[in-house]
Amino acid sequence: MKRYGNLYEKIYDKDNLRLAHQNARKGKTHYREVIAVDADIEFYIDNIHEMLVNETYVTAGYKVFTKVDKGKEREIFVLPYYPDRIIQWAIVQILEPIWMPTFIDNTYSSLKGRGIHYGLHKLKKDLKNKDDTKYCLKIDIKKFYPSIDHAILKQTIRQKIKDNKLLSLLDNIIDSASGVPIGNYLSQYFGNLYLSCFDHWIKEKCHMKYYHRYCDDMVILDGSKIFLHSLLKEMSKYLNDNLKLTIKHNYQIFPTRVRGIDFLGYRFFGTYTLLRKRIVKSFKRKMRGMLRFAELTKNDLNVISSYAGWLKWCDGHRLINKYISPLRKKEVQTW
Repeated sequence: MKRYGNLYEKIYDKDNLRLAHQNARKGKTHYREVIAVDADIEFYIDNIHEMLVNETYVTAGYKVFTKVDKGKEREIFVLPYYPDRIIQWAIVQILEPIWMPTFIDNTYSSLKGRGIHYGLHKLKKDLKNKDDTKYCLKIDIKKFYPSIDHAILKQTIRQKIKDNKLLSLLDNIIDSASGVPIGNYLSQYFGNLYLSCFDHWIKEKCHMKYYHRYCDDMVILDGSKIFLHSLLKEMSKYLNDNLKLTIKHNYQIFPTRVRGIDFLGYRFFGTYTLLRKRIVKSFKRKMRGMLRFAELTKNDLNVISSYAGWLKWCDGHRLINKYISPLRKKEVQTW
């Protein structure tokens, strides 16, 4: 396996740092920290450059808050925009071309060109093979990000990177919190790197043709329910022995075309695809509220466009006709 060196100086290159700032600030231009950097970009870029050249940068302390997502509480860790988020972007811009080829084609979380709709098309294509996709094994990992072992993650990174200064920088970021903090830009890549060996094992050693992963949410399809039960035991052993991870007890093995596969925000039934029930419920509530008012706000239009984007990728014609179309007519009248 080829290992890469002479990368550290590319990260602190000022052009790379300027690009990192431009990427990191997207959608955050109203943040006070971003406004401050925008006011004197070269001053802040020079400071980051000096920190990295002199190897004096240390990951800052995190602000931690709790977010409720899908009924679950998650701790979100937030670093200061300057210098931490800019530095993480600078790292990814150099390492992404090295890391991307190591990921299998059927993993979709937070990877360039591998979004939700890319995964949607891949899964729909697999489901066309009815005989080999009769059953679905659906699992996720218990407390995935907090459970990532630092020693294993560092060793995984060293399989591709041999630049000691860069490795020291990455180790500093990894050791800045237990597990891998949800909220770090690098965490998305660390999570994919950590499970990459499992991805290759299940595809190349277990020869599973129909496998899909989004973060730690995994879907495996096969024509035999008995085989999937057997595979589940092997997967559990591999994850525990090699990555110190545990599969949640709420795993499911079920007929794909009866229950449907809840994945990527949609429910897949083979011949048709629907929005996830929770998203539909939220959609109806918001659309009914808008229909009661005479005029729409700019925020309303953004919400409508967002849901229309979700619906165009599935069999959502009834929802479009009942809610989106009347609101589009109101939009013309309002604006």
